[in-house]
Amino acid sequence: MNKARAFWLILTLLFMTPAWAFQSRVVTIPSAAMHKSLEATVVLPDQYARGKADDRFPVVYLLHGSGGDYTDWTSNSQIGKLADRYHVILVMPDGGHESWYIDSPVDPHSRYETYVGTEVVGYVDAHFRTIATRQARAITGLSMGGFGALHIALDRPDEFGAAGSISGAVDPRGCEDEPGIDQVFGDPMRHADFWNNEAIVENARSFGNAHIALTIDCGVNDSLVQSNRTLHERLVELGVPHDYAERPGGHTWKYWANAVQYQVLFFAGTFKRNGATTAASAAA
Repeated sequence: MNKARAFWLILTLLFMTPAWAFQSRVVTIPSAAMHKSLEATVVLPDQYARGKADDRFPVVYLLHGSGGDYTDWTSNSQIGKLADRYHVILVMPDGGHESWYIDSPVDPHSRYETYVGTEVVGYVDAHFRTIATRQARAITGLSMGGFGALHIALDRPDEFGAAGSISGAVDPRGCEDEPGIDQVFGDPMRHADFWNNEAIVENARSFGNAHIALTIDCGVNDSLVQSNRTLHERLVELGVPHDYAERPGGHTWKYWANAVQYQVLFFAGTFKRNGATTAASAAA
């Protein structure tokens, strides 16, 4: 291939590449709580580069599931396109393979709630042009990450104004056979109180007190659907506002890649109602 042909091929590929692809980057975030650094994927909307230098953006935090990492969402879905569509920053931190995003009572080195809920948020606000208020922050995740998102939001209502769960393990007491879960929660018998206190289904009333915009969904063929129905029913009984949906599908990326589109749409609407938007998204 001669140089001229190679040049035009490269130029063509550049123009064929979606704009948001250039805005995806991996950052390394230090954790004082765990004495190590972890990576995270950050996707910036195209408007971040094209807009005014002082434009600031709301942030959606997306948590991966058990056995996953910070690359899961971008590897298995078209999540990056949502950053452009809704003018939001997407942040996908690494939550460890089986951390459950809690500060473990039995493993002092596993403090992923503090890491994600405090250290990641602090890093993102310090290094990117965010709207650094609860009204402009949302957090969601799939499976273990769904539990983690709701758990972190409940513990930090001053940090997150909106939260969601996709196929969330909202009652970890039904996941006792999950490999490694007892290493962070502790033995289900000896630490029964902790397991009970951490179950999202036992904390439905707290969502009303926290005034968090809430969206939950699960596939009808998912083994976790019954615990999600229980959470939904308790929220209804308590009069806690929330969106709830069941759609065809199971515990698969096909379901999650579709469901996250509705969740980010929900968050974008919440940001707009809160007045926490850029000029571009407010005009959309």
